[in-house]
Amino acid sequence: MAVTVNDFFKAAGNKTALELAGGDRGLTRIIREPAIHRPGLALAGFFQHFAYKRVQVIGMAEHDYLASLPPARRKAALRGLFKHHIPCLVICRNRLPCPETLRLSRIYRVPVLRTPMITGAFINTATVIMENLFAPTVNVHGTMVDIMGIGVLIEGPPGIGKSETAMALVIRGYSLVADDFTILRRHDDRTIIGSSSPLTRYHMELRGLGIIHVPSLFGVASVREEKNLDLIVTLRKVRRVADQGLGMVPRTRNVLGVTLPHVTIPVAPGRELAHLVEVASMNEKLKRLGHDAAKELDEKLIKVLAKRSSTP
Repeated sequence: MAVTVNDFFKAAGNKTALELAGGDRGLTRIIREPAIHRPGLALAGFFQHFAYKRVQVIGMAEHDYLASLPPARRKAALRGLFKHHIPCLVICRNRLPCPETLRLSRIYRVPVLRTPMITGAFINTATVIMENLFAPTVNVHGTMVDIMGIGVLIEGPPGIGKSETAMALVIRGYSLVADDFTILRRHDDRTIIGSSSPLTRYHMELRGLGIIHVPSLFGVASVREEKNLDLIVTLRKVRRVADQGLGMVPRTRNVLGVTLPHVTIPVAPGRELAHLVEVASMNEKLKRLGHDAAKELDEKLIKVLAKRSSTP
């Protein structure tokens, strides 16, 4: 997925107080590398290893260097920067862009942004934002909740009770991450992070009730913006008793290259789904502490059978 300057501007706007100073016609420019770059040597005329595909940041040192140059040399230094078709230019510490910068931004259609943050803090924040924008993502139909620190994705066919199960868990004191539509993002080789769409965040749709705003009803602790995904629970209708199984063999699901535990809970009249999902998450938490009930029972049975077989 291509990341544009406008994507970066929207994602970083609230966290870095970014504002557009010029070059608004270039907001559709593509940022091709997630790292952030300070073009110190490029301003001095050395372009051999210039990382022009990245967001360019003008800090105090670069700004004071440009201010020390005569107008003609300053214009030439900036022109060399803009001629490489950089995605955008960010000026830190709320410094005002010089007239040459604004003029070149209009000519080359390169956005110029300003932030009150100091350079180091902005680069750290912007790096995290860019890594999130460049991270592999997938959208799934499912409801995600946080149960005692375990991020659980509840999936299943429409009408099976995903939102109702999540609502029952919220009433018990757990937190909603996303309802019906969850965005999964790979953070690293072992971590998947789930979040909701900004448009529907903190809202739920319940059949017969309509749309509700969860934190208004249950408080701010009832919602989370994002959470690591630790367990996938699939709700499935039961057609016969034999389909339920014992679940002795642990199952997994591959999500964006990360293997995650996966359990299937049969749905039948009289089954309390919220309790079952809660127990599944508690069991997963226990496994992470080194206690696997199914494995321990299996080992006990093997010992008993081995002892019986050795007895004359």
